[in-house]
Amino acid sequence: MNYPAESGRGIVHGDGLFTAASSGVLNPSYAINGEEIMTTINTRIEKQKVPLLDLNAQYEPIKDQIKQAFDEVFESKQFIMGPKVSELEAQIASYCGCKHAIGVSSGTDALVISLMALGIGPGDEVITTPFTFFATAGSIARVGANPVFVDIDPVTYNINPDLIGVAITEKTKAIMPVHLFGQVAHMDPIMALAKQHNLYVIEDGAQAIGSEYKGKRAGSIGDVGCFSFFPSKNLGACGDGGIVTTNDDQLAENLRVMRVHGSKPKYYHHVIGGNFRLDPMQAAFLLVKLPLLEQQHEGRIRNAAFYDQQLASPIVTPVLKEMSSDDSQSSRMIYNQYTCRVSNRDQFQAHLNDYTVGSAIYYPVPLHLQSCFNSMGYTEGDCPESERASKEVISIPIFPELTQDQLQYIVDVIEVAPSALNDRRHLHRTEDLGRSSNVIL
Repeated sequence: MNYPAESGRGIVHGDGLFTAASSGVLNPSYAINGEEIMTTINTRIEKQKVPLLDLNAQYEPIKDQIKQAFDEVFESKQFIMGPKVSELEAQIASYCGCKHAIGVSSGTDALVISLMALGIGPGDEVITTPFTFFATAGSIARVGANPVFVDIDPVTYNINPDLIGVAITEKTKAIMPVHLFGQVAHMDPIMALAKQHNLYVIEDGAQAIGSEYKGKRAGSIGDVGCFSFFPSKNLGACGDGGIVTTNDDQLAENLRVMRVHGSKPKYYHHVIGGNFRLDPMQAAFLLVKLPLLEQQHEGRIRNAAFYDQQLASPIVTPVLKEMSSDDSQSSRMIYNQYTCRVSNRDQFQAHLNDYTVGSAIYYPVPLHLQSCFNSMGYTEGDCPESERASKEVISIPIFPELTQDQLQYIVDVIEVAPSALNDRRHLHRTEDLGRSSNVIL
């Protein structure tokens, strides 16, 4: 067990709880089995505030460019669609390695319009993961189809391809893998199953723009890729926005028609679509940020590497699963979140709050146990890995503008967290998860 280089007094009780006086200075010691273990003071660490995300730090260096981009839209008077949207679509398509990108009103609407354009509706089934943001399954339900939940791989938190086959029925029309936290799902077996059973594949890449799987970008592998520009994303807008990518010419045309109420030509409707247009102000904002996206990714990857090196067991840090030993087919995780597992998660988060370190839980209740899906008949125990993850995961600051001092402060706070000494029997062990910086399958 590693002990932080600090001093003070505290007790680890028989039930694994840690108690110590809180003075705003990290100042611990420990007693295990009644034996007090004193640590040596190197420095007294004063409390500082580190948010989960600092959008101001991201905005300040580019605010003049953003204001100029907004002025260009105001001067053009093209407030619906227009050249900014078209320019962004072309650049995103190129960035993702796709022939087409269709800007839409949100990441949620990217999923909805994709389902609509693929003709998925009442009575159909779409296989997806229960460990994701609500929009994944919510979009399926909104078009009248039924989400079918398949449990996750406990290492990546993405849908477990080995469990998909048994969930396929004659009603299944699509598989919707989620590239959670910025890591692409294991797509080869998913695509093989889809081909075998004549199913569509809709990539929910809301958190994964720029992530790679065997050298391919997220959103370029399935029939469509769906992305969100929610402000907290690696490529975040100043409001809602989203985009759909595809390599299918006809599907791209269908998506463009359906985002304007199914109208082509104007006021003539052969299909029912919706108002799914991307706002040109959001497109202008994103055009300023897109050239900086690789820099954003690199900063997050660098910060993740620091955490990986500094955080010790029993904190279980994220794992990038390499799907190939060929360097030309490497995978990349962009760390939209840096999500760890820890025992006594709620106590651990309270400790972070005490030292004003931002954190969030993605997600506290898996979708198959959400009350709105009660009629589907799922019960606790149906997706045990998702249920376990919902009790153990916590995300800590990873944004690229974090200073070295902030990173070290976060590590120091975590090292003296009470839950770092708690009973670990129910927590996935690092070796069980195959933890390393890269895991070859």
